[in-house]
Amino acid sequence: MVGDILNAAFDLYKQHWQHLIGIALSFYLVAGSITLVLTIAFGAYGALAGAIVLLIGIFWLTGALVLAVADLRDGSADIGIGDTFSKVWPRVWPLLGASILAGLGIAAGLVLLIVPGLILLTWWALIPPAIVLEHKDVFDSFGRSRELVRGNGWSVFGILIITYLLTSVISGVIRAIFTPLPDYLGSYIGDVIGGSIVAPFSALAITLLYFRLSGAETQTPPAEPPAPALPS
Repeated sequence: MVGDILNAAFDLYKQHWQHLIGIALSFYLVAGSITLVLTIAFGAYGALAGAIVLLIGIFWLTGALVLAVADLRDGSADIGIGDTFSKVWPRVWPLLGASILAGLGIAAGLVLLIVPGLILLTWWALIPPAIVLEHKDVFDSFGRSRELVRGNGWSVFGILIITYLLTSVISGVIRAIFTPLPDYLGSYIGDVIGGSIVAPFSALAITLLYFRLSGAETQTPPAEPPAPALPS
């Protein structure tokens, strides 16, 4: 399953990279610019305020990308970028709440014995699709994710690790390219470009995994009807 999901994610990325990167880029340009301006204007306090804005916004972007991937399963983008963000906005606060709780639980597990944290990370990997696509509330999303992952823990963990390694390496290389620039500018450009490229792939992997485990395989466009046979 690991190879199937990652291959499907790569295929969808190649087919629809303009739309997916467009969603991520529109977010990072706005959120990154706000953070940059606040940091320059108010120093450390501005950086803190910008980090809060970015934190909330990241969950908005996550939800938007999950919805976009679900929309692309039929082979076309039927929901525009603006409408994608609008449709997901009501789910931002549940996403934020669930992610904070999950983050605290995973962090505690990692601090204690590492393994419990990795187990929780695997169990709760599908919280974002559960909230965005099934409209689960904060607490129900934990149970729904656990239900979907049950029996497939190693495969889910493998997809998470490979996706994390791939996106971390790509993001790190992109950010390193801009390190010669002044601190604020280099960080801004690196974050905008790196985030815009890697965020869609992470969303693709998680959302396609959700559809596989929920029993709804990736849809394919209907085949064209065969041409009528010529009369003999």
